[in-house]
Amino acid sequence: MQAAMTDDILLPFSPQCRTARFVQREKRFRVEARLDGRQVWAHTNNSGSMLGLLRPDMEILLSPAANPARKLPYTLELVSPWGEWIGVNTLTPNRLLKKVWEQGLIAELRQYVTYKAEARVGHSRLDARLDGPKGTFWIEAKNVTLVEDGVACFPDAVTLRGQKHLEELILLAGQGARVGCFYLVQRPDGECFGPADFIDPEFARLFYLAVQAGVEMLPFEARVSPRGIGLGKRLQVVTGT
Repeated sequence: MQAAMTDDILLPFSPQCRTARFVQREKRFRVEARLDGRQVWAHTNNSGSMLGLLRPDMEILLSPAANPARKLPYTLELVSPWGEWIGVNTLTPNRLLKKVWEQGLIAELRQYVTYKAEARVGHSRLDARLDGPKGTFWIEAKNVTLVEDGVACFPDAVTLRGQKHLEELILLAGQGARVGCFYLVQRPDGECFGPADFIDPEFARLFYLAVQAGVEMLPFEARVSPRGIGLGKRLQVVTGT
């Protein structure tokens, strides 16, 4: 079922956010940038490769750290390697999922009346547990920044954690639970969605097993701008051959 289309900003960025120029990525979680002619360092929580997205001197958006005493004073939110803004903060899908549930923007979530983030199940923590009169819906949320030949793909690097989450969802589905994955594609050029079998074949294998087991795949495009993040159109899932 389709979500209600909206141009509204559901996750506004702080007015203290700043645009800067990308210099380099260091040790996965540090980014060097030029801001007002000076060097600054920013934290990136994206542990993926960000394949094809990190280009010298491209424009980026930095948000200020909530704690002014933090060693890295900024967090990397958006990158613009070819003129389009792309969201790379991996916390955004979780935050947006709760917002779209609160506003009833995805039909599958409307029957649930409570939302618990980081809910424990088995040996894992899943991103959301929704409860309502007719039961529980377990959801894992993922950030998507890779597009190949019009297909938005996840992951952009081998993810043992992602494989584990799919195994947990398959197990829950086999026990009769309602389970799903919310994939937020934070760039505008994905025409459909599928697993990146050319990067993580095991994840792709588990993805198609999960579909067969009844795990609901919910891929949506995000509307990304320096003003904030909104919910865009739902993408069709590429089925395995």
